[in-house]
Amino acid sequence: MPSAPPSLGRRSAAALAVTIAAATAASALPLLQATPAGAAPAAGVVAAAASPFVLPASTGPFAVGRDVVHLTDRSRPDPWVPSRARELMVSMFYPAVGLPGRPAPYLSTAEARLLIDGQGATGIIVPEHLSATATTAILSAPARRGRYPLVVLSPGFTLHRHTLTLLAEELASRGYVVATVDHAYESAGTDFPGGTLTCTACDVVEAYADVATSRARDLSFVLDRLTGPRPAWRHAGLIDRSRIGMAGHSIGGNATAATMATDPRVRAGVNMDGTFFAPVPAVGLDRRPFMLLGAPGATPDASWVRDWPALDGWKRWLDVTGSGHMDFTDIPVIGEQAGIPDPGYPLPGSRAAQITRAYVTAFFDLHLRGIPQPLLDSPSTAHPEVVFR
Repeated sequence: MPSAPPSLGRRSAAALAVTIAAATAASALPLLQATPAGAAPAAGVVAAAASPFVLPASTGPFAVGRDVVHLTDRSRPDPWVPSRARELMVSMFYPAVGLPGRPAPYLSTAEARLLIDGQGATGIIVPEHLSATATTAILSAPARRGRYPLVVLSPGFTLHRHTLTLLAEELASRGYVVATVDHAYESAGTDFPGGTLTCTACDVVEAYADVATSRARDLSFVLDRLTGPRPAWRHAGLIDRSRIGMAGHSIGGNATAATMATDPRVRAGVNMDGTFFAPVPAVGLDRRPFMLLGAPGATPDASWVRDWPALDGWKRWLDVTGSGHMDFTDIPVIGEQAGIPDPGYPLPGSRAAQITRAYVTAFFDLHLRGIPQPLLDSPSTAHPEVVFR
């Protein structure tokens, strides 16, 4: 069993660790007071200044609200801690009424500290500043009336749902309900009602296909609890149950395909730079559309080459020139704001965010709304970094 998780995408574990450490730890250097090496910030100390980190504002016509939902699947034990039932934390982003309100927090100080510790950046940044990163969403904002497609997002292994916030907020601003999911014991640290759960799976997982297939059960359960007869979310009436999509980063992208293989409710899916540890079934995905959006790497990902023929519906394979594995998340955006780009990958974080938002939104606009998207038909002069394979 591995003592530390590899990158569940298309880069080495070492490169992934360097990327996250640089983009989070070094992000504080020009603007924040460093903590002495090996020391933790004093208990109870609150940063004197607001965070210098700001996620890009969403560009759609709607204000964005955010709720948080805790789900427990009592029908099955947790795959990593079998003595407990499976638990999930879900952030719900939705079109909202544009009234003044309290900005939704990015992540807690405890989650920020564990993310920093897990990537070897302890003592370099103050967790309170990372946790206070400014976002678009308003906490518990009044919902805008209507019926909207649902998109479910699953993060990379050891990361948490907060690292997909810039994509979730963009989709919500353009008329989607979005659920970002934290899978218990699979991140560096996620706050649950009973306490902060750390990455037990990092030490016990034996086959990373098991992570993808376990997450497929998680994600189907989320759909059950959001669209079933007694939904767990107060605004579940906003969801159009006939229009459901899914996307994920790294192992979350593999989990998207694994979910589609067993759950016909998901009409379309996106894999953002995730290796198919759990292969796409040879029988395909019932002709449902699927998009691969990733970093090019020195050679194509062997699992993408292997499983490309099994994608039997509308499909695209898009490589983003100059990008790295983390460039489909929030992390390089924060790093760029501090003047520290993703090492070895020249695409600026802000540009990576624009591309991810543009292509993922176009995909769901086409396949969940039926709106033609020329952006997905051929290379675009507005996005020359995107290569159609």
